[in-house]
Amino acid sequence: MEDLNAVPSGERKKLETRLFIFLIVFLFPILAVMIVGGWGFLVWMSQILLGPPGPPG
Repeated sequence: MEDLNAVPSGERKKLETRLFIFLIVFLFPILAVMIVGGWGFLVWMSQILLGPPGPPG
């Protein structure tokens, strides 16, 4: 990784903009899908093992 203090101001701003676009467009949506999917899988598996929620039949 480059030392950002040694990079000229215009180039640094360009790198920061590219990083921001990467975070907003790619990383955060992927993480959100992984977290929600993981939670859904956890609930699904717990219901398979423990039964559905609610009073016993």
